[in-house]
Amino acid sequence: MPEGHTIHRLARDLASTLGTEPLQVTSPQGRFADGAADLDGRSLVQADAWGKHLFLDFDGPRLHVHLGLIGKFRRPRGDGPIPDSVRLRIENGDTAWHLTGPQTCRLVEPGEVSEITDKLGPDPLRRGARPDRFVEALARRRAPIAAALLDQNIIAGIGNVYRAEFLFIEGIDPVTPAANLRPDQALALWDLAKAQLRQGVRLNRIVTVSADDAGSPPGRLRRADALYVYKREGRPCRRCATEITIGQVGGRSCWWCPSCQS
Repeated sequence: MPEGHTIHRLARDLASTLGTEPLQVTSPQGRFADGAADLDGRSLVQADAWGKHLFLDFDGPRLHVHLGLIGKFRRPRGDGPIPDSVRLRIENGDTAWHLTGPQTCRLVEPGEVSEITDKLGPDPLRRGARPDRFVEALARRRAPIAAALLDQNIIAGIGNVYRAEFLFIEGIDPVTPAANLRPDQALALWDLAKAQLRQGVRLNRIVTVSADDAGSPPGRLRRADALYVYKREGRPCRRCATEITIGQVGGRSCWWCPSCQS
């Protein structure tokens, strides 16, 4: 599932490539035909993201998209035939975007946007986000911190990759009850999330390994060298050479170093 940096980058790219001119909007798959007809001929006024939710304002109607586990929103290559799997196609003559496999793709009223975002935790990438809400939410949870970080009501935009990487960087055992973290530890996680997600938007991919540990700038790292622990079970820790382990925390696979995160 795409994490928050992907959705914020997507909002930025959609706004910059589609401009403000009238758009051609269709649903080749047919499952969003009525919604596409309402959007056809309108212009994109604003693209906004909150955590893993994307909101597109089409000069009146608003589109809510959540990619879920398999959804993709990307520009097609070349001028080949349009696949039948495309739920939504948006084009302006120069650029086209295809949405496939989303968990959510529907038009919403302005009030519904607030109903959706009010249920979400603070998003580190949004201006004015309040870290105190995150700290207070953790203090009320007895669940493992690795599970709490996946709860979008606590912090919006964090997924399975970032949660494992953040806990490694901060040296926190993933099964530690969230309420056991000191306020300074919780704030350190927030600050790390803010910095890492911003870097993710800039690079358009997740790179958590520092330049010091990698020996080269983050933007030049290969995919296999970009992370500390995620999907690296059985391999030596980059910092202490202890074997990375894997376990289930919060219903999802989680990776950590038993030594660095004791």
